[in-house]
Amino acid sequence: MPPLDEYAVNPREIEQGVVALKNRQHRLMLLGVTTTTITIISIISLFLHQELVYGFFGLSTEVQQLHLPISVDANLASIGDNPDYFLNLLSWFGWLILKLFASFIGAFFVVHFLKKIRYFYVKFQSFVQKFVGWLIAFILIWSGLTYWQHDLNGDHDDAYQKVVYYDSNINDSEMARYLSETEEVAAPVKSYLLAQTALLHNPADLSAARPHVSRLIQTEKNDKAFEEYGFKPEQLWTMQQQVYGKTMTSLAETVTPQVQQASHLESWVKILIWMVLSISAVLSLIFYGLANIIKKRSLRIEQRIH
Repeated sequence: MPPLDEYAVNPREIEQGVVALKNRQHRLMLLGVTTTTITIISIISLFLHQELVYGFFGLSTEVQQLHLPISVDANLASIGDNPDYFLNLLSWFGWLILKLFASFIGAFFVVHFLKKIRYFYVKFQSFVQKFVGWLIAFILIWSGLTYWQHDLNGDHDDAYQKVVYYDSNINDSEMARYLSETEEVAAPVKSYLLAQTALLHNPADLSAARPHVSRLIQTEKNDKAFEEYGFKPEQLWTMQQQVYGKTMTSLAETVTPQVQQASHLESWVKILIWMVLSISAVLSLIFYGLANIIKKRSLRIEQRIH
């Protein structure tokens, strides 16, 4: 009969097995964090995908940037933009993803390194305190990246907001005061600029925008030189959609093919987002479930060893 030592399990092999289980658990947790982040981004995309797709075609359902036609003078032209809704929204969405990924994952690294300090190692034995530490790290990283984002775009944005900002009366805006004092800007251009100023107000000042958009519509119907003012058809379409909910003039109707293409693509993008959201959510549950099972198993083995 062989000695019992031949059937004994080497404790070192058991410890190596536990280490392997913990490494597997960490990989599953990392996969779970990644798929959870994708799930969150997919949820946000459901609310933003229409603007992103429309922006790809140079359109927007609401006025978000000030367009200055070529007929304005140099004083106004210095603060204006040629609206590129796609790049603007893509930049915003890119910063959102960066902040979300960096804050979500970075907070885990912060907690991990803090646990190497004995004080935090003791504190983070409690799940609640560990979560509070993670949340504080998340907020600090998010705030730092937000400050950096604002710092990069601050100078131009401040000058831009100063021109279009007003409290309750559009006549209090710098744009309205400047246009009332100059004779060099044509009346249709003034209506074009004031309509955008009202729609850029937060919330959109539809009552102030409506008479200016109405004047633009009447001017286009009666003025054969309307296109010479340099108005952007996409911006006219956006203003008419936001104020009246439909296209009112022929120049705005020239973007109809773009609108149809954007609408068709938007429906497909929505289906794709729902697919990614569903798959990532299911995978997140699977990864976290497997990680939890492995964690409990490794704890049971450690308790039996000790």
